[in-house]
Amino acid sequence: MDGSHDGQAVVLVDTKDCGGPETFAEAHATAPITRLVAEVATQCPGERITLGEMGEAFGDRAFGLLILLLCLPGLLPGMASVFGLPMLILGIQMGLGFHKPKLPAFIARQSLKRSDLLRLTPGSTTRVSRAIAKIERWVRPRPGVFTGALADKAVGWLTAYAAVMLILPGPGTNGPPAFGVIVMALGVVENDSKVVGIGMLLTLLGNLFATGVLVALAWFGMEALGYVM
Repeated sequence: MDGSHDGQAVVLVDTKDCGGPETFAEAHATAPITRLVAEVATQCPGERITLGEMGEAFGDRAFGLLILLLCLPGLLPGMASVFGLPMLILGIQMGLGFHKPKLPAFIARQSLKRSDLLRLTPGSTTRVSRAIAKIERWVRPRPGVFTGALADKAVGWLTAYAAVMLILPGPGTNGPPAFGVIVMALGVVENDSKVVGIGMLLTLLGNLFATGVLVALAWFGMEALGYVM
């Protein structure tokens, strides 16, 4: 993911070419995630699709979907810190009660390859797409205590906490928070209170685990430095 392609700066495409929030997002308000991503990838022109374009196309589902798309690479070694900052900004905005993301220009210009986005679609045979497809079988609109405005703010702050854990270096500290956020984001996108609640618990536990590891590393580092000095 980067803000350029073949050395050229990414230029934001008019969001009307991606369907626009008044047409595409409203027409697919309850579409399964993989199908929605596939249709965005089909309608948005160019070899790369910017976060700004996806934010407009996804409408009021943008927070969950952008967080999901940013969090998936966080499971890969060495990639978490790259995607941590956009996740942190989205999480803080969601925690503050924003209804739609307001991405800074330098982040809105960041882009994903169309081929990478299509790896999340039903026609793909990647491990990630298969995992999402399995989870989607259990995810459905179930309004409840974890789908209200207060819960959305809690999701946002948990996402911001997880983003900090992804940014900070530590052995084995990326996976647990990232997995929890993925489950949480899936629930947010599909308005599923049960899945959001499970995701919030997993994210909290993953964040606490990562924090514990980082604190332990810092303590051992200080002890080692004191011994050397």
